[in-house]
Amino acid sequence: MATDDFFRARLDQMIDQRHALAVLATRMPWAQIESSLAPVFAHRDRKGRLAEGADLFGPSLVVAGAGISNAGRPRLPIRLMVALLYLKHAYNESDESLVERWAQDVYFQFFSGQVYFEPRLPCDPAQISRFRRVLGEAGVEQLLKTTIEAAVAMGAVKRTEFERVIVDSTVQSKAIAHPTDSRLLEVAREKIARLAKRAGIQLKQTHQHEGRTLRRRAGGYAHAKQFKRLRAVLKRQRTILGRLLREVRRKMGNLADEARTKLDTWVQRAERIHRQRPKDKNKLYALHAPEAECIGKGKARQPYEFGVKVSLAVTHQHGLMVGARSFPGNPYDGHTLAAQIEQTTTLLQDIGVKPTTAIVDLGYRGVDKDVAPVEVIHRGKFKSLTPEQRTWLKRRQAIEPLIGHTKADHRMDRCWLKGAEGDALHAVLCAAGFNIRWLLRAIARLGLGGLLVALSALALYAAAKANLLRSSCAGAAAKPAP
Repeated sequence: MATDDFFRARLDQMIDQRHALAVLATRMPWAQIESSLAPVFAHRDRKGRLAEGADLFGPSLVVAGAGISNAGRPRLPIRLMVALLYLKHAYNESDESLVERWAQDVYFQFFSGQVYFEPRLPCDPAQISRFRRVLGEAGVEQLLKTTIEAAVAMGAVKRTEFERVIVDSTVQSKAIAHPTDSRLLEVAREKIARLAKRAGIQLKQTHQHEGRTLRRRAGGYAHAKQFKRLRAVLKRQRTILGRLLREVRRKMGNLADEARTKLDTWVQRAERIHRQRPKDKNKLYALHAPEAECIGKGKARQPYEFGVKVSLAVTHQHGLMVGARSFPGNPYDGHTLAAQIEQTTTLLQDIGVKPTTAIVDLGYRGVDKDVAPVEVIHRGKFKSLTPEQRTWLKRRQAIEPLIGHTKADHRMDRCWLKGAEGDALHAVLCAAGFNIRWLLRAIARLGLGGLLVALSALALYAAAKANLLRSSCAGAAAKPAP
């Protein structure tokens, strides 16, 4: 096997070029992705700081640290990191399992732009988190936009199909435990006691043993439906948490400003948990994730979900994701339609198509003026719809299994990213991962892999024929004249 490097094997000679992931690696516009994301990762021009210097004329103030610095470790290739994000959500991998699988899978490495097989981790898993945070919501929307443009370039979807979209909302659950009052009170007590000890505050009593005992008793009473005893346990848990918070408040005034500010953030959250009651609004459902909200979607098996509302938009015929957006605050479904149509229009602007029809459920009634001139179709207008529009309406529920696949296969079921920004990034990346798998199925359906192999064989045949012709011409020129 001929290679440029004798000790390493080329990936294109190790894999099957007809594999869908290998075909997709050659069809993605990697140069366009790198050029659009390069400004985000450019070195910043720093203003510098004033420092006292000395010269022949005496002491003077000079600017130190100004300009663009190239110091530090070189960044990893943008294509590698973008490919890792695509593969993570396409194959439902965590950051840790993704880098381990990348070191074993030759198709993952070929998709990432590697020329030779690398039996090592591509990066530390924490670097994926930092790359995702630097990208921001605009950067991950660019990744989703690229998958849509790749589908159009491959001929897997027609441009006219983007004029009709199906829009629906779902809940992206946060990675938190079920927020029972007993658990929240015990977690708040344990967290405040640990942080106070770390800050150097001497507490009279942390109630550690009693807190654990009360937590166990509350679980037993709730299971046995002994609610009177459960209320007594909750009252005692709230009492010891309040006692601990008052003591920490009294003693944290002696701390340094930075330590006091850090501790005060957690104390305020613990005080919210201490004050809130079951029927209150704007409750805190997780000490480490204050952005989590309680959302009810009318499901019999799961009356309430804790996370953020996410709106998804897919094409009417083939179900390609053309929009994904998170909406903090649990707004009414109809009030999210205008923002979702705006995002979809932005993602499709380079294709030259705008959505003109939105097919929705009854949760989007009464918002026709907000999204004009886009026409809203739902079954509440059934009598006034044309026969063609009634046919379109029959595919409204086609988005439901796509939402299920996005949750089960592309990590939207639980969001592990931090804060409201993490919710927004995760929703868009899950949609991009769905589109990657959609493109792989489209390649297999359209037979683009076989076409690529045929074109490669044709190119090799033409090159061999040209080499043969060139060698025969050179031999004829070298032959002496009679």
